[in-house]
Amino acid sequence: MLKLLKNLKQSWASVIIIVLFLAIQATADLTLPDYTSKIVNIGIQQGGIESSSPEVITKSTMDNVLLFAESKEEILQNYTLISKQSLDGKEYEKYVKEYPILESKELYIRNSLNKEELNQLSSKMAKPLMIMQNLNKEEIAEQVKQSIISQLPQEVRSHYQQFTTLELLKQMQELDNQKAQITNSNSLEQAMAQINQMPANIIEQSAIETIKEEYKQIGINVDEYQNKYILWSGLQMLGVAFISMATGITIMFLSSRVAARLGKNLREKIFKKVLGFSSYEFKQFSTASLITRSTNDIQQIQNLISMLFRVIVYAPIIGIGGFFKVLWASDNSMAWIIGVAIVSVLLIVLILFGIAMPKFKKLQDLIDKLNLVSREMLTGIPVIRAFHTEKKEEARFEKANKNLMKNYIFVNNSMNLMMPILMLVMNGISLLTIWVGAHNVDSGAMQVGDIMAFLQYTMQIVMAFLMISMISIMLPRAGVSAKRINEVLEKKNMIQDPKKPKHLDANQKGLVEFKNVSFRYPDADEDLLTDISFTAKPGETTAIIGSTGSGKSTAVNLIPRFYDVTSGEIKIDGVNIKEVSQKELRDIIGFVPQKGILFSGTIESNLKYGSEKISNEQMKLAAQIAQAEEFINQKENTYDFEIAQGGSNVSGGQRQRLAIARAIAKNPEIFVFDDSFSALDYKTDSKLRTALQEKTENKTVIIVAQRINTILNANQIIVLDDGKIVGKGTHEELMKSCEVYQQIALSQLSKDELDS
Repeated sequence: MLKLLKNLKQSWASVIIIVLFLAIQATADLTLPDYTSKIVNIGIQQGGIESSSPEVITKSTMDNVLLFAESKEEILQNYTLISKQSLDGKEYEKYVKEYPILESKELYIRNSLNKEELNQLSSKMAKPLMIMQNLNKEEIAEQVKQSIISQLPQEVRSHYQQFTTLELLKQMQELDNQKAQITNSNSLEQAMAQINQMPANIIEQSAIETIKEEYKQIGINVDEYQNKYILWSGLQMLGVAFISMATGITIMFLSSRVAARLGKNLREKIFKKVLGFSSYEFKQFSTASLITRSTNDIQQIQNLISMLFRVIVYAPIIGIGGFFKVLWASDNSMAWIIGVAIVSVLLIVLILFGIAMPKFKKLQDLIDKLNLVSREMLTGIPVIRAFHTEKKEEARFEKANKNLMKNYIFVNNSMNLMMPILMLVMNGISLLTIWVGAHNVDSGAMQVGDIMAFLQYTMQIVMAFLMISMISIMLPRAGVSAKRINEVLEKKNMIQDPKKPKHLDANQKGLVEFKNVSFRYPDADEDLLTDISFTAKPGETTAIIGSTGSGKSTAVNLIPRFYDVTSGEIKIDGVNIKEVSQKELRDIIGFVPQKGILFSGTIESNLKYGSEKISNEQMKLAAQIAQAEEFINQKENTYDFEIAQGGSNVSGGQRQRLAIARAIAKNPEIFVFDDSFSALDYKTDSKLRTALQEKTENKTVIIVAQRINTILNANQIIVLDDGKIVGKGTHEELMKSCEVYQQIALSQLSKDELDS
């Protein structure tokens, strides 16, 4: 798999952008739960008041707060005292509009503080503000007041009964040696002890309630204050969500482009590799398998790549980041729930993974099998109909199709089963979170917004692990596909160009020499051709004939290096063909195989297939020589007539003549006809050979033939039998000297026809 990923280097810029955007998206997604928590906790529950240190407070209230503060100076240094008299006209107008009570009272305005300083100030003021709130309750205030008065001398008690609790505390603070007595007040001491035992959330909430009442006294519209906070936080949240959405869309767009480009590069590499295959390599990979590897296997890689970046980068950031967010929260007592969720998800995925994985690995082989059966049936329809074996082939197709269907059903059912189970787990985790969180809210350990944020973080973490699990399921199938693709790309071609190729000798154009050539297939035990030696000269026709399986086609396939000789050598233009580049070698050869192969397009595009430089005149001349012009002119649009895939909309003879015309139009030095006249009738065959002889006056012509009348006039006839040359000469010479040739000739023509 890693070998294929090297092909991503062409898209390195897109990959870097994807990684950066994934980090941005993950950070944005991890920020969203914080905004949810703030809107609920601060915006709704606290009325938009973020801190237990008020932004503004009257001097009288501050004096009361300082009665219970441990560090009065540290609190006061964070505030600036302002009054009607201390401000100039513009400043006064600004402040009095915002704080109407400034007309009659002095105010403390909080200085600009950083987050750490604000937290320190809030921790110092929270408890005093809560005490203030408690003392505003008549029952508690009266208990504290009576407790303090009971410690005073009898004669002054009635004097202090007229004071409020706060006024009494101020008076006691001003009297010498009374502070200790106040501190020892049982009611006040008990109230302080209770406050110290309370959770920080409760203390902060109570302090904020005091601040809210203070703001009302100052003249601040607390409802408007709250709405502003919620609106601003909501807009920030929308902005973060938009960033997440925009980066997500960009990531999907770029990932798709990267995956598609990788698929394109792999298809190109496979195609180029296959073009360089010799016939031996083709036999090792079936056509159906090569098609599957070029399409379905590459599609699996594309699907994986389009998700891989999100899993490799996004999922870990979300999973690890969400977990640390929970651990760093003010209360992490619910972190164990995430552990339960992760273990449950991984357990379910591992079980399904173990069940479905063998089927995943088998899928590609079954697709190969189905493609093989389908291709055989489509190309063999005439034979199937001729032998009336439709039912047999239907059963064979049904078997391959059914096996693939069963495998897909099993895999899909496994995957479909996973989602409901995982949703059950996720909903169960949600219920557990709400249940435990509700108890924490009831005890004052958490706020509602914290539960909501925790729930979102939990779902994010679970989804991250789910994504990792899903990619782990895709990886084995993609791994199988990657292995199959690499098998093609890493297949070493048997036929290689020389490192320092030689060039053909222009003084020996068209000369073909076989020198003691022997050949055997790489997986064969014995030679198919043995000690073949002959020379084909320019301006002459060399024919090769023999019984079926004698090695005729194999011999001519060695000329353009479809195979390489096992021993001996073949020289063209005086140079060993192994020492010449394949391109230069094949440029001078016009090869017509046994089966006339045409490509989809027009007749013109097929005839000009050998070279783009072929003119219309050359094309038409080639069609005339190949005896194809007559039927071409009868076609609608003549040379612009559309040829179907494989030439299925023309007859076998027409297909063969077009293949011959294509080779002639190329105007090569050497013509090789591998039994290319078999589909022609005798009259057309004769006319074609006559016209070809005129055209190939200075060309080397090598013909493999089954019919004697095709090669009667050849300058040289090579007779093969069981891979060996058993005769060499003209027709007349061979009829006298070669028994094998005589048998072939007499099996096709009468003695009178041969003598005439």
